[in-house]
Amino acid sequence: MGFVRVCSLDDVWEGEMESFEVGDKEVLVAHLEGGDVVATQAICPHQQIELVEGELDKATLTCKAHLWRFDLATCEGINPGHARLARYPVKLDGDDVYVDPDGDTPKVAHS
Repeated sequence: MGFVRVCSLDDVWEGEMESFEVGDKEVLVAHLEGGDVVATQAICPHQQIELVEGELDKATLTCKAHLWRFDLATCEGINPGHARLARYPVKLDGDDVYVDPDGDTPKVAHS
């Protein structure tokens, strides 16, 4: 599929996140403090909860269901450390955000 325009920076302001359908995947786009834009799987790998319903604090995303925490700068788990989120390649063209949904595969983790 390659890179697909998902949104603009006006749709996801710095410090916010939003989920989008991209092809056959739901992708979470997070505009981190400092300006970095990250795209990851939109569903928690633990129990299939929408991550957009969680809390974003700087680069730390906390799932609302069981408080699993992820570092969106790396998409690695903070608690638990073995968990991981898919990380999709992102390109910015002006204010347009492009994501390659084929750049990774959604992850699953158990407690």
